[in-house]
Parts: sequence; structure tokens; C-alpha cells
Amino acid sequence: MAFDRRFFLMGAASLGLTACSDPNHQFNREAGIGIDGGSFGNATMHNTMLQSGQISLAEVMTHRFHAEVPSMVNFAFDSARLDEEARSILRMQAHWMRQFPELRYTIYGHTDAVGSAAYNVGLGQRRANAVMSYLVTQRVPRSSIIAVVSRGETQPLIASAGYEPANRRTVTEISGLVRRQTLMDGQYARIIHREYVASATEQHRPE
Repeated sequence: MAFDRRFFLMGAASLGLTACSDPNHQFNREAGIGIDGGSFGNATMHNTMLQSGQISLAEVMTHRFHAEVPSMVNFAFDSARLDEEARSILRMQAHWMRQFPELRYTIYGHTDAVGSAAYNVGLGQRRANAVMSYLVTQRVPRSSIIAVVSRGETQPLIASAGYEPANRRTVTEISGLVRRQTLMDGQYARIIHREYVASATEQHRPE
């Protein structure tokens, strides 16, 4: 699903923590630091739609996740081994995921089209399992990952019947919330409040 960047920026209650190459700095800024790039009343419309169920908190947080951290890691040919670049990306993912215990995730494993379909299903599963295992070593609760799924060669980024490094990947996606059957009024506001308090603690810690 595509998202309009301006639609999801919320002004004073913004989604606006932007991506940062250093994950230790990513959450140490004031909540609402981003400026609403939409038209007048955009933030009110967004909050109304969120509370009325026209859009979900999972959709909002999915937008944030993709804006703030890389969701994909790549692999060498016929390998499920995480190289240092992949581990670095997963550390950023884990740092983000630990900030939001309300959320649940699915990891999808993918391959290129070299080899049989059955073999590639297994390879995609090994890649997804490798990512899950590493995230758990980074203190992401195993219970936060509700599914580890192989797509094999069926969903390439680049259509190719041969060797294609871009297709050898995993993708981490937000799947939903802990309390799926419960409407929590102000649930996104609770996240913003928690971030705001945390940012104040980090920024103003006594020397």
C-alpha cells in the first residue's frame, strides 16, 4: 500500500522522527520535531481517521518504520549468512522495534529465480529465520515476531530468471498490534508521550 508523505505528517503530534545513520541518536529528539507539510487541518483529519478506524495505528507505524529504518537486508548467492552490512541494518531495526512493544512483526524471506522453486522456498525460510534469530540477540522479544515466512522466488524486486542480487533479501514488516481486539483511545498519543519523556531524559541528563 502506498502512503502520501504529507498526509501522514501530524504537525505537533508528528510522525516526524527521520532516519538517522546512527541509531543511538534516532530516538533522542523531541517528539513532534517534524513540521506538517500538508494543508491546514491535515493533522486533525489524520487523528480523526485514526480514532474512527478509517486508518489503523499499524498503518501509521508502518509508514514510520519504512521512513526511519531500512526494512530489507540482502544475501549472497545461495546463502543465508548475515554479513556485516546486514547485521548493521538489523541492529537499526532492533533499536526501532524495542521502542514500540505494542507492535508485532513478520519477516519475509525471498530468493532470486536460480534453482528449483522448492529449493528456493527453503532458502527463503532460512534467510528469514537468520534475521529473526539475530533480532532476538539484539533484545527484540521473540513474541514480537509473529511469523517468519518464505516467499521463495515468487515476489522479485527485479523481474529476472537469472542471478539477481536485489532479489536475495528479507523484508521486515509490521503486522499489527498486541491488543488487536481492543480500541485504545489515544493509543498513538501514548507512543508520542513515551518518546517525548524519553527524549527529555536523554537530552537533559545531568552531567
